Amino acid sequence: MCDYACARLAENSFWLCRVTCRECIKTRKPTAWANAYLLCAQAVLCALGAYISKFSRRKAGRKRGGAFMEILSLKQELESNAYPGRGIVIGRSEDGKSAVTAYFIMGRSTNSRNRVFVADGEGIRTQAFDPSKLEDPSLIIYAPVRVLGNKTIVTNGDQTDTIYEGMDRQLTFEQSLRSREFEPDAPNYTPRISGIMHLEGGGYNYAMSILKSSQGDPSSCHRYTFAYQNPKAGEGHFIHTYMHDGNPLPSFEGEPKLVSVSGDMGTFGDMLWNALNEENKVSLFVRYIDIATGKYESKIYNKNQH
Repeated sequence: MCDYACARLAENSFWLCRVTCRECIKTRKPTAWANAYLLCAQAVLCALGAYISKFSRRKAGRKRGGAFMEILSLKQELESNAYPGRGIVIGRSEDGKSAVTAYFIMGRSTNSRNRVFVADGEGIRTQAFDPSKLEDPSLIIYAPVRVLGNKTIVTNGDQTDTIYEGMDRQLTFEQSLRSREFEPDAPNYTPRISGIMHLEGGGYNYAMSILKSSQGDPSSCHRYTFAYQNPKAGEGHFIHTYMHDGNPLPSFEGEPKLVSVSGDMGTFGDMLWNALNEENKVSLFVRYIDIATGKYESKIYNKNQH
C-alpha cells in the first residue's frame, strides 16, 4: 500500500474511532467499544506502515533536490528490458577503491550482431566477427573506449574520437560534443551517449552526456550533461540508448539511473553479461581502475566466439 493510501486510511480510522468512542460513552455497549479498539488499532498500523515505507525509501535512496532517488538494481533493470540498445555504466566500487565502467552493445539486425570487442591500446574497438557479412560499417565500427592521460572516455559511437581530440586541445567534455548530434539512422535517430572518467591526486569524478532528437524530430537536438563529483562507494549511473524495444525505437528519457555497484570486476561483469537479453546481447566491456594508482584491469565478453 502506498504512503498516501496509508495516511488517508489512518486519518479516516482515527476520525471513525473518535465518533465510535463518543457512541460508546452514550450507549455503553461492549460491541461499540470493540469496534473502537479495532479502528484505533487499524489507524496505528496504517500510520506505522506509512512511516516504515518512508524510512525504507530514505535508506534505499539519496536525496536529490528535495526528492529521494531510488537506488536501482542494475541486474533487474537489464533483465526487465529485452532491448536497451547500447549502455554505459560509470560508478565507484563497493570498497571505494576503484573507478568502475562498463559498456555493452546489443543488436537486432544481422549486421549489428556481427560484431565483437577487441583490445586496442588502452581502449577497445568494435570489429566485424565475419568480415564477409559486414554491410554498413558507418555506425557500428568504432572505438567505444579510449584513454587520454588520466581520463577514460566511453561512448556508443565515433564521438569517442571527437571527445579525445577536443580534450586534447583543452576543450571540455561538453564543448567537445558541441560538434556532434544524434545518429542519422532515421526513424530511430539513436542518441549519442558518452561518459568521461577523471582520476587525479587520489580523487575521482565523472560525467555523462546524451545527445538526442526532440521526440523523434531531427530538426532539433537536445543536449544534456550530468556531472558527478566524488561519487559514493557502491553507487553508479546507468544510461542507455533506448527505453525499450519498438519501431521506431524510443530514445532514452530522463537523467542517468542511479544504480548499485557491487562485487569485484569479475563478479560485476558476469552479473551484467548474464542479465542482458540472451538473443540481443552482442558484447560487453568492463574496467576497474585503481583510484590511488591509476592501474586498471579489464574484461571483454563476446557472444560471437571463434
